[in-house]
Amino acid sequence: MLRLKIVSPERIEFEGDVTRVKVPGMAGSFEILTDHAPIISSLETGVVEYAEPSGQKTTLSILGGFVEVQKNEVSLCVEINK
Repeated sequence: MLRLKIVSPERIEFEGDVTRVKVPGMAGSFEILTDHAPIISSLETGVVEYAEPSGQKTTLSILGGFVEVQKNEVSLCVEINK
């Protein structure tokens, strides 16, 4: 299980437990699962997708930002594409 926090300049967009997160990295999309190695990466324009333990999948269109993964905690600081 991962703890995900998505923050935009306006507000906290999401905070909760998820089973996976897919993000648009600068070298292509990549997926973050439980026990992922620590990483900090820039994000480009694209779609963030995450799945909650209930099975519900959510997508969020972003203009860019960055992701940090450490000890099953995933932090996204992004600009939302409205």
